[in-house]
Amino acid sequence: MSKKSFVRGTFILTCSGLISRIIGFFYRIFLSHSIGAQGVGLYQLVVPLQNIAAALTSSGIQTVLSRLIASRTALGRHKEARDIFCLGTASALLFALVLSCISYRNSAFIASRILKAPQTDSLIRILAFSFPLSALHSCINSYYFAAKRTSIPSALQLLEQLVRVCSSYLIYLILNSKNIPVTAVIAAGGALASELAAALSGLLIIGTGFSSVHYSFLKVENAKTILREIFRASLPLTLNKVLLTLLGSMEVVLIPQRLCMAGISSSDALSIYGIFTGMALPLVLFPSAVTNSASVMLMPSIAEMQALGRRKRIRNITAQSCSGCMLLGTICALFFFFSGPFIGKFLFHSATAGTYIRTISFICPFLYANTALTSILHGLGKTGTCLLHNGAGILLRIAFVLFAVPHMGIRGYIYGILLSEILLSLLHIFALYHCE
Repeated sequence: MSKKSFVRGTFILTCSGLISRIIGFFYRIFLSHSIGAQGVGLYQLVVPLQNIAAALTSSGIQTVLSRLIASRTALGRHKEARDIFCLGTASALLFALVLSCISYRNSAFIASRILKAPQTDSLIRILAFSFPLSALHSCINSYYFAAKRTSIPSALQLLEQLVRVCSSYLIYLILNSKNIPVTAVIAAGGALASELAAALSGLLIIGTGFSSVHYSFLKVENAKTILREIFRASLPLTLNKVLLTLLGSMEVVLIPQRLCMAGISSSDALSIYGIFTGMALPLVLFPSAVTNSASVMLMPSIAEMQALGRRKRIRNITAQSCSGCMLLGTICALFFFFSGPFIGKFLFHSATAGTYIRTISFICPFLYANTALTSILHGLGKTGTCLLHNGAGILLRIAFVLFAVPHMGIRGYIYGILLSEILLSLLHIFALYHCE
């Protein structure tokens, strides 16, 4: 990939990401006003279920598809790249359908026994329908990322966000008109509608593109060999995603419980968790639209350069990416530290949110750099290394949840996040330094 293509792709993804996040912030403000901090906290409890579904069904396959398609395209093997996409997508859809049925049938058990919040039963049932749609959407994005056509994933991202907001607001109006209490169901319904719109639009676009070159899924060659390669490469990635998501879900379940051990009521614990994860943390993550976009382009670029044997170029890109992300993170950390209290009151009418924004601002340099470093390691095929590093980081966070939160409240969790991101940065840099 040329530098011009990389910059153009990153610019397009950054613009769409920033616009999408701006829409998302207004959406979160709307949710905080319509369903309250406790409602936001309830919805945040079921978000890990979506993450687990993605980890089990498509996250590993999506990353592998992007890497394999990029390498095949660089070598001029375009039909094989399409075969890889079709077989990988079919596998992800099959896994997602199975998991969707399991989640729907066992929603009451998941809500009451695992999440310890029976109110989330209806949310789980709604979101279960989104699993296959999300898998399809993710795989379509991976194909166009590998092909350097970032305008299509960007358009789908904006469509998804717009549909989410509009459908949630429509459900809100319907409930109000019928004098039905407005709950977190509006957020779950909006999420399902957004995935449906993105998946169908993406399927139409890629179907049209494949038809224009007279490609037929029925004429896939070497299906067993391709599937073997996909699964062999995606297994460590999937294990990585599943482990991290399960541990992250453990955090979600444990945090409200451990906050209660600090002398906080159950409803207040949910409100604190909702303010932190639904208001403060997304704001601090807002500038990561730039680093996320660069990382999306980095992974197939690194895979392409590795296939072509350009090791010196890989080292230069790694150094530039890391220093650029650290610089951006430092600037953002200073901004959020000094303006956090004002932003919390202005956007969310919450002094607590402002305090959390200021406290968590210090993670920015390490968090942004880790996004790029992880993408580079994946591009080099170091998925097992990422698994070990990420596992160590999240175990450190869980340790803080278990032992620091009962004594320090939510600040204990914030300190755990900061130290885990620092540890992850050091481990990633050490691994890249020792790469041949």
